[in-house]
Amino acid sequence: MGINVLFFGSLTDATAVAALNNVAAGDTAALQELLHQQYPALRTAKYFIAVNQQMIRENTTLKTGDVVALMPPFSGG
Repeated sequence: MGINVLFFGSLTDATAVAALNNVAAGDTAALQELLHQQYPALRTAKYFIAVNQQMIRENTTLKTGDVVALMPPFSGG
């Protein structure tokens, strides 16, 4: 059992998928490296990361069942 990864907005275009299930990664840095290898377009994409609906700004440990969302920049209005 692993983590679930959700892609939003333009990131679904970059990956051609909306979600990945049962991904094995111990932290968000390892997850990003894995995703950048699998989807090279993500290397240059700008995005925010949320773990279990909480925005993060630094490397975060992941555990089985966590949901990680990658979201492009957004603006309010």
